[in-house]
Amino acid sequence: MCGIVGATAERNVVPILMEGLRRLEYRGYDSAGVAVRHDDGVLRRRSVGKVAELQGVLDAEPMDGRTGIAHTRWATHGGPSESNAHPHISGSDIAIVHNGIIENHEALRKDLLEHGYEFSSETDTEVIAHQIHHHLQSSGDLEAAVKKTVDELEGAYALVVMSKNDPGKLILAREGCPVVIGVGIGENFVASDVAALLPVTRKFMFLEEGDIAVVTRDGVSVSDAKGASADRPVSESELSADAVERGRFRHYMLKEIYEQSRAVAETLAERIADGKVLDGALGPTAGKILGKTQAVHIVACGTSFHAGLIARYWIEEYCGVPCTVEIASEYRYRSVVVPDNSLFITISQSGETADTLAALRKAKDSGYIATLAICNVPESSLVRESELVLMTRAGPEIGVASTKAFTTQLAAFALVTLSLARHHGMPPEQERALTKQLLELPALIEQVLALDGQIETMSGHFAEKHHALFLGRGAQNAVAMEGALKLKEISYIHAEAYPAGELKHGPLALVDEDMPVVTIAPNDDLLEKLKSNLQEVRARGGELFVFADPNVHIDEGDGVHLMRMPTHIEDFQAPILYTIPLQLLSYHVAVLKGTDVDQPRNLAKSVTVE
Repeated sequence: MCGIVGATAERNVVPILMEGLRRLEYRGYDSAGVAVRHDDGVLRRRSVGKVAELQGVLDAEPMDGRTGIAHTRWATHGGPSESNAHPHISGSDIAIVHNGIIENHEALRKDLLEHGYEFSSETDTEVIAHQIHHHLQSSGDLEAAVKKTVDELEGAYALVVMSKNDPGKLILAREGCPVVIGVGIGENFVASDVAALLPVTRKFMFLEEGDIAVVTRDGVSVSDAKGASADRPVSESELSADAVERGRFRHYMLKEIYEQSRAVAETLAERIADGKVLDGALGPTAGKILGKTQAVHIVACGTSFHAGLIARYWIEEYCGVPCTVEIASEYRYRSVVVPDNSLFITISQSGETADTLAALRKAKDSGYIATLAICNVPESSLVRESELVLMTRAGPEIGVASTKAFTTQLAAFALVTLSLARHHGMPPEQERALTKQLLELPALIEQVLALDGQIETMSGHFAEKHHALFLGRGAQNAVAMEGALKLKEISYIHAEAYPAGELKHGPLALVDEDMPVVTIAPNDDLLEKLKSNLQEVRARGGELFVFADPNVHIDEGDGVHLMRMPTHIEDFQAPILYTIPLQLLSYHVAVLKGTDVDQPRNLAKSVTVE
């Protein structure tokens, strides 16, 4: 939800901190700030708005330092304002940045007020700063003060603490929110995301739950939740520094839409051989676990939840195994009855989604035979805490509205489905046919992307609209849900999706000439049913926008706008390929409406709190 960067070096770290913030701005962008240690105290600059606004402040009031911390914020406690922006300072010598939510901040604030502390913000973060300062007065040791403070905190946090009196030192603490240490030569760095540090290092150390770390220019020491010394390995990232650049594209979202052919190819690469999915792609014990699996429970949030809904159709159709799909924020707070031999699957682009992580931790005590994570970030908590893992390999996704993460999640689910289906009696010739369809996807995606110009023209019909309805049947209903989510996320048009067969159970009351109705029409067993539903829309004056298989007979004319897919698409391929036109439609509508496509209001890329 927010971005953290820190550095300690023998050079001025302000440019490093600012570049890190730019690379993390997708995580939060209502305010930003930077602080450096100085002999006279802690120097700080903050601003409301995006990182460019902070750069303007620094241009007007330059500062430099060899140890510093920085933050870009997405508001939780207190609205966007300079006083609420991080870093927060206590006295003139303690500065901190913080991701997460402290649930007992009000009780701590009350105690601090009684000790004479004054507050200049509405944030829970300032409470932490003063609490550390309070304990430092008695202990005189920064690390001890941080440890005592985090023992008193209830909630989720990633903290980086800096003191005027401890030159060249940063103290980190993690509970429920990601933080990573970048390892350099004679300098070290910290951040909430690897991407922030790629210009300065490729070597990273990942903290575990409850860890506290002391980072200096010369090294890193870590203690675990019990206070014992801990050895956390250093790994080298495969990402390059330019992996998150926009290139020739106007927005990251458009770039990421166009990357889907390559991204899906990467998801499938080396995981299919001789016409079958390799069980080992999920882990060395996957074959044994899949052979025992008699039920599947999928838990996710947002776009990833929609991927799970589509996977349910595949798993039940091809594997003959019952499958349930649930939103993580609901699952974690209810009593769950787990059928015997159930496999628990989580999905997350970032692998740090707070509700999904909490659901995974609950599942480990609930009697599932195993946990499987489908994720895009190999260093994430979700990956590290799951028994089986399937990486989507989508590469960095910067646009808040997920595109290539979704289609690669579907490709990964297709692999899981076929691997599970083989263990439940799918004939080899059927698996060969379906794996062939998967391997055709990258080329077919390129063909669908060629519709971009036509879809841009179609988007003009939506520029003045305030509502839209998306319809689909079968697995395409979840595609419609994803299309509606994209439109509302980035264009701020109210959009909702319904199974087409549910029109007469309420949504038909909304249909008139001002309500565009977007429909996915593959040439499948439900086509004739869908066409009847579309007639109901036209009879009420609704304007139809239909994305259809080339073999589907639908007449284009007054009130019916038809976009034919470039070639016939098989049922197994359809959810991935029909998603792409809806992504492009949402993108072009948002551009016409002049919204911030990559960083829509009120949203952030990685939701690391409830």
